[in-house]
Amino acid sequence: MPELPEVEALRGFLSEQVVGLEVVRVLPVAVSVLKTFEPPLSAVEGRVVVGVRRYGKFLGLEMEGGPFLVTHLARAGWVQWRDTLPSGVPRPGKGPLALRVALENGAGFDLTEAGTQKRLAVYTVGGPADVPGIARLGPDPLADDFDERRLAGLLSGERRRLKGALRDQSLIAGVGNAYSDEILHAARMSPFKIAGSLTPEETTRLHEALRSTLTEAVERSRGVAAGRLKAEKKSGLRVHGRTGEACPVCGDTVREVSFSDSSLQYCPTCQTGGKPLADRRLSRLLK
Repeated sequence: MPELPEVEALRGFLSEQVVGLEVVRVLPVAVSVLKTFEPPLSAVEGRVVVGVRRYGKFLGLEMEGGPFLVTHLARAGWVQWRDTLPSGVPRPGKGPLALRVALENGAGFDLTEAGTQKRLAVYTVGGPADVPGIARLGPDPLADDFDERRLAGLLSGERRRLKGALRDQSLIAGVGNAYSDEILHAARMSPFKIAGSLTPEETTRLHEALRSTLTEAVERSRGVAAGRLKAEKKSGLRVHGRTGEACPVCGDTVREVSFSDSSLQYCPTCQTGGKPLADRRLSRLLK
């Protein structure tokens, strides 16, 4: 799933490509991606793009004198840039193409979604806050005012585990499954630690890990073409998606805890005092 660093990189890439150009056509291929009907998609056509914005994991094109075209890439969505778009109108079918945006210079981009779980979402709205998911977003962790005091306030009284709290978009915007693993590894904290139980020293450590992990990921992705961003993300991860490999910090084996629709990875030596966490799904299978 694209998270804050990848969406920020896509924002930078698209800003260089589309700002100042007129949108000629917006062609929905999978009608299921459209989550709004008023204003219609056609309200975007004939307008010049004046900015590309990021809101947590949402990406938005701002039109001159008109609506915003906002998308959430969900788990398997992506942006595929094309210097020259194919001629003709794409036909609905079983392929990954969901929506095409054509620009006045003949270039444009496709929104695609792999797999069978179709969760890619596109909104045409008067303003970003008209998208319910954006209206519910918590603060951006890379904002200038996101300091230790603010993080401590967000976590105060929080009874969920750190892993779940970090992934809650209404608490902190932009962090998903992969980077929550990376942040907790950098902070040397168990994903099962109760978020509201952090000491001031632990809050400082978590804040530093949160900011540094995301900042470094953004810097690695900056200037990378859209088509190479997924590979760039994977290459920079230390524990997420690396079950069975050696931890790059201590050399211990990276372990995994599985859930019904996701999993987390962690290093026992770095994060849990050397003790493996219980994998409840595996435990049920062994009974």
